[in-house]
Amino acid sequence: MTPASLIEQYGPRESMEYDVVIVGGGPAGLSAAIRLKQLAEEKGVEIGVCVLEKGSEIGAHILSGAVMDPRGLSELIPDWREKGAPLDVEVTEDRFLFLSQNDAKQVPNWLLPDNFKNHGNYVISLANVTRWLGQQAEALGVEIFPGFPAAEVLYTDDGAVRGVVTGNMGVGKDGEPTENFQLGMELHAKYTLFCEGARGHLGRQLMEKFKLNQNSDPQVYGIGIKELWEIDPVKHKPGLVIHTAGWPLEPDTYGGSFLYHMDNNQVVVGFVVGLGYSNPYLSPFEEFQRYKTHPSIRAFLEGGKRISYGARAITAGGLMSLPKLAFPGGALAGDDAGFLNASRIKGSHAAIKSGKMAAEAAFEAVQAGRQNDELTAYPELFDTSWLKTELHRARNFKQWMSKGLYLGTFMVGLEQKVMGGNVPWTLHHQHWDHEMLKPASQCKPIVYPKPDGKLTFDRLSSVFISNTNHEENQPAHLTLKDASVPVNVNLRTYAGPEGRYCPAGVYEFVKSDEGSERLQINAQNCVHCKTCDIKDPTQNIVWVTPEGGGGPNYPNM
Repeated sequence: MTPASLIEQYGPRESMEYDVVIVGGGPAGLSAAIRLKQLAEEKGVEIGVCVLEKGSEIGAHILSGAVMDPRGLSELIPDWREKGAPLDVEVTEDRFLFLSQNDAKQVPNWLLPDNFKNHGNYVISLANVTRWLGQQAEALGVEIFPGFPAAEVLYTDDGAVRGVVTGNMGVGKDGEPTENFQLGMELHAKYTLFCEGARGHLGRQLMEKFKLNQNSDPQVYGIGIKELWEIDPVKHKPGLVIHTAGWPLEPDTYGGSFLYHMDNNQVVVGFVVGLGYSNPYLSPFEEFQRYKTHPSIRAFLEGGKRISYGARAITAGGLMSLPKLAFPGGALAGDDAGFLNASRIKGSHAAIKSGKMAAEAAFEAVQAGRQNDELTAYPELFDTSWLKTELHRARNFKQWMSKGLYLGTFMVGLEQKVMGGNVPWTLHHQHWDHEMLKPASQCKPIVYPKPDGKLTFDRLSSVFISNTNHEENQPAHLTLKDASVPVNVNLRTYAGPEGRYCPAGVYEFVKSDEGSERLQINAQNCVHCKTCDIKDPTQNIVWVTPEGGGGPNYPNM
């Protein structure tokens, strides 16, 4: 049934009114909610704020490296230590390694640019920090609704955003309502802040509707794949931060790794591959598994136990790819806009700061009696912020690194170490990531070793420990504009890259008894990383929200 016919049969939808609705319960969204309530408390006024979160609980879908710069948090909640924020492991040592297949060269620390120095930062679980932020928000009176994804944007008659609709519940695989069917609810707001993370489902629609990317470079992304390990206490060094570049990737492919020592004999190990890569045979998941076999990395992990797994796309375009931040009735914050600083491999401090600034603009507008207009104060706050200064300094990082490991490293070192980021030139991204794949006929297949089940693993066993689950009787949330394209174009021209760029085994080409092939979509496996939505060369795959609460449930990630 169509949405209109469902409303006709089961409607009208219930609605709730708020001053500000926030889509996404990550660091940006929760920081915005906290700041709105702080300001209301300071001014002695009331403001109605709610946060919608598609995960089963706050923090369920949050995955990051993560080494956190506490600057944004210290501005938002100056007494975060006293309030028990889970920033417990301060960075004690930085190592940066250039890897060849069997060797590693460490860069002397005096040669490292500031963006690779982490003194004063913390090794954290961003999922746990987000859960703590959720507690702070609720204590201030923010209404948080986990398990309720925002599925649709609502508009006023003159085209301004006036809120969102949560997804319908209880729709069967055939698109028909089941006995458990419930219509989604409308949440109306004077202003709606979109904080969905990288490649937000609604953020993407808003960028197209309001042409927010019109004066920006194409956004570029990376896929970050991560595992949490418990290792031998003898090998554990709380606060040790290791980054690498080089092997197993070819020099012309952007990417790198991280290995961070947390507390409780745990380390997080991860790998980032820029989604602008050109060889359709490349598999970011398999490159990550290969990376762990390097002598410098396996030395930490051997004898340990893998506890959890996850993956998430990250924005990497930086300042030049930021869209217009505000539009009639709403704004973008956090990675939904693209505030991550790829040169520092850090985004949580930027998400917190951007959410705080968006909240300050929204609060001022609500108190002035305004609604559904453009929050021009938000980009003005950004333009005079330390975040703008930080991103401006790093504005050429991804552009240089996309030109190859050696030239990129030299130029980033020159710009950041020698010139302090104060350079008279600005480089621009020219292409979207999905435009970068070459036909398979022009590329060399990559043969990856089979997993050993101890250090390296397959996709399905990995998805199992991500605690991913979706209600099985629901329409697939990975949709195709044209069902013939995967076989007729992607398989024939690009050797079926869906099966390689997805880190969760969602896509596989299967043969029928007659010998013809079709794309099978195992939506149950999806960890919501959004890589398919970004990298599909024909842009035929569109990620939409599944039924509320579906997806991964990351502990300590």
